[in-house]
Amino acid sequence: MCGIAGLLGPPSVPSADLEARARTMAGRLRHRGPDDEGWWVDPEAGVALAMRRLAIVDLSPAGHQPMVSASGRYVLVFNGEVYDHRALRSRLEAAGARFAGRSDTEVLLAAIDAWGLRTALEQANAMFGLALWDKAERRLTLARDRLGEKPLYYGWAGPDLVFGSELKALRGHDRFRPDIDRDSLSAYLRYSFVPHPRTIYRGVAMLPPGSLVTFATGGPVGAMPAPPRWWSLGDAVAAGAGPRRGEVPGDAVDHLDELLGDAVALRLQADVPVGAFLSGGVDSSAIVALAQARGGSRVRTFTVAMPDAGFDEAPEAKAVAAHLGADHTEVHLSIADALAVIPRLATLYDEPFGDPSAVPTVLVSEVARRFVTVCLSGDGGDEVFAGYNRHVLGPRLWRRLRALPAPVRRAAASALLVPPRAVWDRVGDVLPSRLRLRNPADKVEKLSRLLRSGDVAGLYKSLAGQWDDPAAVVLGAQEPPTVADQPGGWPPLDGALEEFLWLDTAMVLPDDMLTKVDRAGMAASLELRVPLLDHRIVEWAWQLPAAAKLRDGRGKWALRQVLARYVPSSLIDRPKMGFDPPMGAWLRGPLREWAEDLLAPARLAADGWFDPAPVRAQWDDHVAGRRNNDYRLWSVLMFQSWLDAG
Repeated sequence: MCGIAGLLGPPSVPSADLEARARTMAGRLRHRGPDDEGWWVDPEAGVALAMRRLAIVDLSPAGHQPMVSASGRYVLVFNGEVYDHRALRSRLEAAGARFAGRSDTEVLLAAIDAWGLRTALEQANAMFGLALWDKAERRLTLARDRLGEKPLYYGWAGPDLVFGSELKALRGHDRFRPDIDRDSLSAYLRYSFVPHPRTIYRGVAMLPPGSLVTFATGGPVGAMPAPPRWWSLGDAVAAGAGPRRGEVPGDAVDHLDELLGDAVALRLQADVPVGAFLSGGVDSSAIVALAQARGGSRVRTFTVAMPDAGFDEAPEAKAVAAHLGADHTEVHLSIADALAVIPRLATLYDEPFGDPSAVPTVLVSEVARRFVTVCLSGDGGDEVFAGYNRHVLGPRLWRRLRALPAPVRRAAASALLVPPRAVWDRVGDVLPSRLRLRNPADKVEKLSRLLRSGDVAGLYKSLAGQWDDPAAVVLGAQEPPTVADQPGGWPPLDGALEEFLWLDTAMVLPDDMLTKVDRAGMAASLELRVPLLDHRIVEWAWQLPAAAKLRDGRGKWALRQVLARYVPSSLIDRPKMGFDPPMGAWLRGPLREWAEDLLAPARLAADGWFDPAPVRAQWDDHVAGRRNNDYRLWSVLMFQSWLDAG
């Protein structure tokens, strides 16, 4: 695991200049790799590669990067892990390859030498962002893993093509000129993250998942070619279109048990201590159960409890850990601990990031890092196996409401917002437990937005988004299209549920969920591994019919059946809980003064990014308790905080 950075500029640049720039850029990523640093330059070609290493596999100097291939043709900086490197090594050794050490980076380089880059990536079970210099072709290729677990940014700094694992590496180049993109800012307000390939900076891109892009020495300055896919989620979805419309395979649960067990076993391999996050929910419990079954020793598990903040899954996690025999660590933190994280978020996440669950994710990562260097996470289960509330409620409501005339839907949407929030919360309290939802008033507001939607894509944007018309809030902006606005480019999808799953996996997963866990983990120098996003599981899941995911009003059917083999249902069956702190209450309480300063009309007007009127209207309604606008306001606050962080 490394933080990588580098540049490709005009040829015949002094070696000292190249080295100094590359080392400065990589130095901004020390948190991603505190164990080692390295650099490699070719002044005649104008290329420099640099890294900061977090040693996970082969802790010896044999794992040092940048690494040159045995043939001498390729130089690689690699941020990530090749989980099946032992199997690949055996194949390569059988073909005559010889290795100096045990690192997965050396195996990947040997595979590139033997098969070429694209085939090597296709053969690897891996997460990564990498940069490969081809001495023979004098070309630099950047590549990213299939689902987007590891980040990779690139853009231009004067005449230099620059890249890095985080934007702060690009800002470390003395010629980089950050220029905030107003259109990207409007997209950020809608989703609480900047959808790839855009970034908050004009002219800087996030390499899409499953993509690669190549630049040549002496190529046109400023060029940003469209990155071709070496693996496509759309192709995986299309490939499963036929079989998934049939019945649930009789061996579906057995197959998932075997697939997930192997994915977990591969991700337990390391030369450093490995643990797992455990919330007591379906995803993390399944990961821990299979880790305990496949690992051969007690799994170290971690839960952060914050009962004073309104969320506490510690008792459930403790019960699951006790049943499985895990070595469980439970850490109780206070509201003050959580609030202390907030001023750091802008620096940790490097561009505006408005998901409030970043706060507990940072906290649990910091706790885990005291004991282990690698942690398994249950992320991905919601996107792959239909675990979000919108997967259950959205398609069902859409089927019933789409027949209503649009004026009737709009009138109903307005009527839902007439009763005060307290009324809806009281209604939620008296419902039977199986129908009870967390934060019912918030769900009613989402239903109101749903009723205003004209199609499934609009429905999704209403449920998954925050600001309904962000271009009217960001001055001088036009909201750019995302995958949600381009149904003509979607693979064949069977109904609203699959459309939701497609959009969640193609956009929300890499840009929100995986961004959240990567930055939180790496800020603590903790590597997070996500077994549920093993590409074999993702590809297989798209071959399943909806009934294997959503059944009897509950998501994750197949995953629940696997978990039931290891953990009694009584320990798991409870309403889904989020991992979000109570930002609504905090903004009216301990964060009110901080927020008021960032949202002051004079400040907003002077900054010149937002129209103060709609922002202040949201703030006034929130503070007065008329509406819960926490997510919308949090996105604005995180941008304002990011501006202050510089």
